[in-house]
Amino acid sequence: MLDSNVDMDVMWVAEQLLLGGHIVDKEYQLIKTSVSRSEQTHPFYKLTPFALKDALSNKRIDVPWLTAWLAAKAGIKVHKIDPLKISVAAVTAIMSSEFAENHRILCVDVADNEVTIATDMPYATGWQALLAPTLAGKAIRLVMVAPDQLSRYIGEFYHVSRAVKGAGGLGFTSLPGQGVDALLQLGNIKNPDANDQHVINIVDWILQNAFDLSASDIHLEPRREGSRIRLRIDGVLHTVYEMNKQIMMAVIARIKILGRLNVAEKRKPQDGRLKTRTASGVETELRLSTLPTAVGEKMVLRIFDPDVLVRNFEQLGLYGDDMHKWDTMTAHPNGIILVTGPTGSGKTTTLYSTLKQLANDDVNVCTIEDPIEMLEPSFNQMQINPTIDVGFAEGIRALMRQDPDIIMVGEIRDSHTAEMAVQAALTGHLVLSTVHTNDAPSTIARLHDLGVPPYLSSATILGVMAQRLVRKLCPACKVQQPIDVQAWQQLVSPWQSSEPSYCYAAVGCDQCRQTGYKGRIGLYEVMVLSNKLKKLIAENASQPELKEQAFREGLLPLRLAGAKKIAEGVTTFAEVFKVAPLN
Repeated sequence: MLDSNVDMDVMWVAEQLLLGGHIVDKEYQLIKTSVSRSEQTHPFYKLTPFALKDALSNKRIDVPWLTAWLAAKAGIKVHKIDPLKISVAAVTAIMSSEFAENHRILCVDVADNEVTIATDMPYATGWQALLAPTLAGKAIRLVMVAPDQLSRYIGEFYHVSRAVKGAGGLGFTSLPGQGVDALLQLGNIKNPDANDQHVINIVDWILQNAFDLSASDIHLEPRREGSRIRLRIDGVLHTVYEMNKQIMMAVIARIKILGRLNVAEKRKPQDGRLKTRTASGVETELRLSTLPTAVGEKMVLRIFDPDVLVRNFEQLGLYGDDMHKWDTMTAHPNGIILVTGPTGSGKTTTLYSTLKQLANDDVNVCTIEDPIEMLEPSFNQMQINPTIDVGFAEGIRALMRQDPDIIMVGEIRDSHTAEMAVQAALTGHLVLSTVHTNDAPSTIARLHDLGVPPYLSSATILGVMAQRLVRKLCPACKVQQPIDVQAWQQLVSPWQSSEPSYCYAAVGCDQCRQTGYKGRIGLYEVMVLSNKLKKLIAENASQPELKEQAFREGLLPLRLAGAKKIAEGVTTFAEVFKVAPLN
């Protein structure tokens, strides 16, 4: 804890830089004569327009440099605020928002014996004597944060804390609302007092937080005590806030109104859609799904990143020989191409990216989905509706009368859909769809189980691609290490593959929230049906026989695709073994 209490204005910072030899007297005099001391702006932002360079290291004196310099001078650590690791209710209870704003401080952690206070002015310590009596004997640990982070999270944390407290008296359905809004404008968090409709404020914060953290799903989970909000980031769920059940029900009801769902119906599952515009102006689609549970209605919001449709296959992880095989299959005018993998393995992204490349003015691309996941103007998209007996099979039958060239079927899940997909391929259409199987060769057996005759599957199927998603190593903090020879041999056996001399390990830094990973990439197993494979399928060969022939023709399993990504320094053994186990 610092003892001195210094007025940390811009001239004090400039003097300390001069005394430390970081700037010269000429630069100091320029600052002295040019900068207004009275302007209510953090001194770091007053210095950056001068484009100064550190006389000792020749590095630019910008806000990150000044933050690190001042932290080192004060003898405290630089801290990056991670909202996923902070209990907002606990930290906002330590001090009032007015106290935090006036003294430029924010509590970021509460432990049994100490509280961690973040500041961007570590020598302005007059607040410590005022705060200490309220801490019940807990020590204060000071950390340094960048001014922009501090301003942002003081506003956000107290905003959501106020909104939750204000919503505490609401009933399950007594919601303030603005009708059935089709478009929700986000970004009002900067001014906590601008909107006193507490539940709307909470929903606004949840969505904006999810977008900022690049979450793929938002889980609103009621519990008998302490309902929670969780975000799925890079495939892993993180708890971001806990609130009482009554407020959670009000939040879910608000989102149901926005998604045009039946607010009163809590006994059966419902699905809906919501289009939002973020603070930066980007429109994003969300898919809503509710589920009645023992303690109340649960909701999951799937976020569809609009950037997905503009990513190329190399960014998705599909390149080289696998990409050539995929291009060969999709170049056919008719036939069936299947993508297989578990839920959340990126199948829809692969299909959308493929259709986006194939769609042009010369072809008619039609899709039938359950539900439509991303709206794309270059496709004709149809959603199934089981309540009026419009399923995948009926949808394919209708689409075939729409003069399509390419048909995408969301999933082949029953015999009728499989039969119609085969008929569409036989009548000159290119059909793309998904199936849930473990690998590419076993997809053929799955179709036969659904009732497709072997002679028809051999005549129509062009190929199958199995895929999984693994987390990518954070490029900012990954470190090189010797290859684990035993793990490598386990991964590539019985295939012969020379082992690399090194690989990379996850470490963790501020950029990846100390996880060591940032983003995800695909592993692919592409099986193109050759004449020999087609012959075996027509003869109703067993699954092991099909696998053996596919491997003989060069099919590389998911494990080898993972080994390649490890050798390239993209991911780790742990990630590959998680999605492609040895058995």
